Amino acid sequence: MSTTISRGQTYLQRLNDERNVWLDGERIRVTEHHAFRGTLQTIESLFNLMDDADTRETVAYWDEQTNGYVHQAFQVPRNAQEISSRAAAFRLWSDRTYGVMSRLSDYARSRLTGWYATRDEMAAHDPSYGVKIAAYYDEAKRKDAFLTIVQRDPQINRALPVGEDEDAMLRIISKNTEGVVLRGAKMVATAAPYADDIIAYPVQRIPGHRPELAHMVIVAAGSPGLHMVCRESFATLESDTAHPLSSQYDEMDAVLFFDDVFVPWERVLLHNNAEAVWQIRCNTASSSLAYHQSIIRLHSKLEFITAVTSSIAKEIGVDSFLNVQEQLGEMISQMHTIEGLIIASEAQAVPDVYGNWLPAFKYIETARNLGNRYYPRAVEILKTIAAGGLIQIPSGKLELEGSISPMMNKYLGGVTMQAPEKIRLFQLAWELTGSPLGARHDLYERFYAGDPVRNRASQYVQYDKKRLYARVEPWLRPSDE
Repeated sequence: MSTTISRGQTYLQRLNDERNVWLDGERIRVTEHHAFRGTLQTIESLFNLMDDADTRETVAYWDEQTNGYVHQAFQVPRNAQEISSRAAAFRLWSDRTYGVMSRLSDYARSRLTGWYATRDEMAAHDPSYGVKIAAYYDEAKRKDAFLTIVQRDPQINRALPVGEDEDAMLRIISKNTEGVVLRGAKMVATAAPYADDIIAYPVQRIPGHRPELAHMVIVAAGSPGLHMVCRESFATLESDTAHPLSSQYDEMDAVLFFDDVFVPWERVLLHNNAEAVWQIRCNTASSSLAYHQSIIRLHSKLEFITAVTSSIAKEIGVDSFLNVQEQLGEMISQMHTIEGLIIASEAQAVPDVYGNWLPAFKYIETARNLGNRYYPRAVEILKTIAAGGLIQIPSGKLELEGSISPMMNKYLGGVTMQAPEKIRLFQLAWELTGSPLGARHDLYERFYAGDPVRNRASQYVQYDKKRLYARVEPWLRPSDE
């Protein structure tokens, strides 16, 4: 009798390669290290939703090319319904992880799908690009690849112009008939230690006199010479019960060292072409499809933190206070604003010149630019309402027996909850506000899309302001009187 291996198990088996993952100064195997246990179990369960008849039609679509079910992130939307189907899949994964796992591969897959869907526009820059990205898109789709993207350079000396500090840049140092060799570093590669492949390209415009810095490559995570240096794990705390989010949803971040890493030509999508790489960076389809996923996840996250904050307000008896109601109303307004922008982006989707239906990016961009203020503000409100309760959480076993159990319920209970239940609620709040995981998420939401100041300025610079000026012009003309 044959035993069917689930998609999640197939994914985990692929991680048992020779990848160089470094944690706490040691080279480790991610599938065997306790720091990755909860995260990989979570990802495995999400992958397995495609094997479940109850969720398969939500998270996946039937693909004629592969003759099987494929995750919705690989769907090239050709009508409004297919945009809605992609959104439903993103919502399912986001809700299952409460919005606190941002790089579950659906973002990177969506970027790949956008690049693939508009591959013809790059023909003028590199005729081989279209063939290469089509082949890789097909490969990633068939094996349900876990992908991540890395763009930024390490913070060595950012006062120098781009390209002047070559140690800070990933660059091609040699090439032959088989491929290219890369040297340098990249940050911050979220999820790279347990990805199948890493798509790397620069986020900034590369000067024309440094073509060796202008490349777009797909690097296998197990490539010799590629070293992934992890930050401190937040999932190694002793009690999973006391740290429910950290133990299950700690997305590992890593700095990547490329110590002469070989990449075959079929995975060198672009090289020595600064303008082509910049066009990839600015590709509308890729950005619209990927950030559509990001703002759906943001909504799930805002909804979750609002739920935790509202529950705490009720359990400590302050939900009838006007100032508390005002703050909770602010959180609900945040949640509804992002939801409304998601709806608007989908309702105003239009086909591009290739027939790909894309969510309206102006609403996606607005939601993204609001999110890096909304989430830190939501954390601040949670801290303000929970106040000192966040540092009175007892350690250890909560269902105590013996002499102090009655006092626990008497002094640590809530309006409707007994002490153990209320303590678990505050443990959730601490995870979001005071734990290492919570601190990381505050930083992540502020900066994951890049410099928030530059992003907002870009929204102004790129906006067609002629219509705005036209609204003022009638008031500037002399009066007929």
